Amino acid sequence: MTRSPRLPLRALCAPVAAALLVLVAVLVGRHIQDTRHTLFVNWPPLFAVWEPHLGPGTPAAVGLAVATVGYGPALAARLPWRALLASAWAAAMAWIWSLALVDGWRRGVAGRLTTREEYLRVIGRFTDIPAALRDFTQHIVAGSPDPWPAHVAGHPPGATLTFVLLDRIGLRGGGWAGAWCITVGATACVAVLVAVRALADERLARRAAPFLVLAPAAVWLGASADAYFAAVAAWAVALLALAVTGGSPWPAAGSGLLFGLTCYLSYGLTLFAVIAAAVLVLGRHRVRERPALLAALVAGLAVVPAAFTLAGFDWWQGYRLLVTRYYQGVGGVRPYGYWVWANLACTVVCTGPATAAGLARSCGALARRPGAALSRPDGGGGPGGGPGPGGGGPAAARLALLVAAALLALLVADVSGMSKAETERIWLPFAMWLLASCAFLGRPRCWLAAQAVLALLVNHLLLTGW
Repeated sequence: MTRSPRLPLRALCAPVAAALLVLVAVLVGRHIQDTRHTLFVNWPPLFAVWEPHLGPGTPAAVGLAVATVGYGPALAARLPWRALLASAWAAAMAWIWSLALVDGWRRGVAGRLTTREEYLRVIGRFTDIPAALRDFTQHIVAGSPDPWPAHVAGHPPGATLTFVLLDRIGLRGGGWAGAWCITVGATACVAVLVAVRALADERLARRAAPFLVLAPAAVWLGASADAYFAAVAAWAVALLALAVTGGSPWPAAGSGLLFGLTCYLSYGLTLFAVIAAAVLVLGRHRVRERPALLAALVAGLAVVPAAFTLAGFDWWQGYRLLVTRYYQGVGGVRPYGYWVWANLACTVVCTGPATAAGLARSCGALARRPGAALSRPDGGGGPGGGPGPGGGGPAAARLALLVAAALLALLVADVSGMSKAETERIWLPFAMWLLASCAFLGRPRCWLAAQAVLALLVNHLLLTGW
């Protein structure tokens, strides 16, 4: 029997560099917090406290990790495509639920959206929804009459309105809100797989599937509204990918609708325009052939903004007032010089060492054949990845371009200064697309084990704030 080759040392360069970034962020952050008290996080760079613990979700989390590491790559390669998507969603939900329940039902699921993200606290102020939307911007700035809590003020009203509508249909309280975010948020991995298959090829999507399921990001996908935001944004990209490879205007219209909703869930997710632009570049051949695709996209995109504007909410005014509110709070105190690079350390923890290695491979794939990324996608499915674990052909270059667009959007968010700290949660929508770069890795079980160990350690050694 021949033994599998060991991981080459060069494959470890990027993960080691990423680990050093996290270590430096911890040490420097600890010093700043102890001496200046300006970071407003207890375990920098993460919004968490040191609290080793076990919980009811521990056995399930460990069991799922072992099963996914052992059988995930083989199943992802062999299952029929639709069965793979369904299995990925189910496994991602199980992984998120088990990690959330390590902290218990109240602390890990039901209480988070009530005590931390505050959306459920203001449901009573939306008894008249049109009036609340018309008056929304009057309560954003601190010092205004009856100001919104920080997270409500920090997002367009689409975020809060989601939980108001859940309450109206009888799904009241933190438990139902948490279940909504986990159930919908777990579909983000399915959306990424759909997009990768459409724009690159099925082989690369299958290789990425176990990494999207067993992501360390699941620690924060549990009972966080950002999990819901991530899924909406991911499906907007996935539908656009289907439109530009299949030629139908209906997915384009659906994509526009979801992109519009995304902008009214989080101001920062307007940066998904960078990823959308990459998809349009990758599918430019079909877009030129079918101008109706762009028309459908724009028509769908106009729906949600038009509805909110007619209801009386001014998005641009809301954003300008949010900037004022941001600097009135801890955002005006947290040092930009630390967070502009420590935010990236948070992303390392959220996406794991495999993603660091995958991003390095992704950059290599794009640098070797930059022109290949502009070739026509085959629409889903052929091998096309070329030789090697991640492929060296046009499909690999197209996936690399998609990942590069997500990384660029994240970096723009970083340098903007509007995301200082807590980005392990805030940047979940971007992190899901970075995880797709793991399709380029060989020895998937080794990398999956590293991902699982990181997630389990973070969830059991730290009590995360989100």
